[in-house]
Amino acid sequence: MSDYERDAVSAEADLDERALEGALRPRRLEDFVGQERVREQLSLVLRGAQRRGRAPDHVLLSGGPGLGKTTLAMIIAAELGAPLRISSGPAIERSGDLAAVLSTLHEGEVLFLDEIHRMARPAEEMLYVAMEDFRVDVMVGKGPGATAIPLEIAPFTLVGATTRAGLLPAPLRDRFGFTAHMDFYTAPDLERILHRSAGLLGVEVDADAAAEIAGRSRGTPRIANRLLRRVRDYAEVHGDGRLTLETACSALALFEVDGHGLDRLDRAVLEALCGKFRGGPVGLSTLAVAVGEEPETVEVVAEPFLVRSGFIARTPRGRIATPDAWSHLGIEPPPDAAFGAAAAADSAAAARPAEAPEAGGAT
Repeated sequence: MSDYERDAVSAEADLDERALEGALRPRRLEDFVGQERVREQLSLVLRGAQRRGRAPDHVLLSGGPGLGKTTLAMIIAAELGAPLRISSGPAIERSGDLAAVLSTLHEGEVLFLDEIHRMARPAEEMLYVAMEDFRVDVMVGKGPGATAIPLEIAPFTLVGATTRAGLLPAPLRDRFGFTAHMDFYTAPDLERILHRSAGLLGVEVDADAAAEIAGRSRGTPRIANRLLRRVRDYAEVHGDGRLTLETACSALALFEVDGHGLDRLDRAVLEALCGKFRGGPVGLSTLAVAVGEEPETVEVVAEPFLVRSGFIARTPRGRIATPDAWSHLGIEPPPDAAFGAAAAADSAAAARPAEAPEAGGAT
């Protein structure tokens, strides 16, 4: 990906921000806001295992970045009263790396593997046996004389997290006893998270300010907490420290996050698509050149949220702007646009209630 930095509304987090997030993470399942179905199912799995006195099934958490997968892994360890070992798929490059981690686990310990789909294939195959039989086969020697020595490991619970569940091989996915998909959060859930985070940060936030921040957070708690910290900084420098609606709007305008959560790159994509290409269709490479970014940046950074929000659509012929995109930019779509004026008018007419026929008119 290019070096484009999308600090305010990026769902990714660097090491410094992860350290800040640690102070805001809930410690227990009952304090975890949102994802009600996942929370209820996971509670049942953990309580059942505790009553049987055994380690719970391995858990796979999938979903976009910033939705709480790492937080849930920490909560699982806390609910079980067990130590938590944290690693990641990219860090395990060889089967020996995984064997070293697994052989030092204590009974009942929770192993969290982030981005598990990026683990090396030899390590992945070793993990199959470890998850099922709590055993790893260590190869001794090379060539025809090499032998596999089975090494027993303590029963443990693996919590795997992935942002791309489709890249997980079926044999690995099938070995997880519980699989949960993390959805994007609703605005009310984000408001609850913001009020909780504001209390932990020691700042006062008005209800309408929390609602405004939540509406611009792309359904992601990480972004909501980041925007909250930006608004707090603005309130401390330009105000009395209290987070009001006016303060929130001014701060978010300064950081170029509009009412729908779009940032500079998002708006540049929409403006190029509508202004330069009459709504499309236009190819990804051409669109990327028009906004001065790499195609991968447009496809990976900007496009997912624009598609999810209904501002653009992907077709075999290229990207096209929807009526919502034209409306958001305040531009009247030309009649020959892919979603032209006629399509926009039909959409608006469908949203209006049908008018009653005039008296004496045809029925």
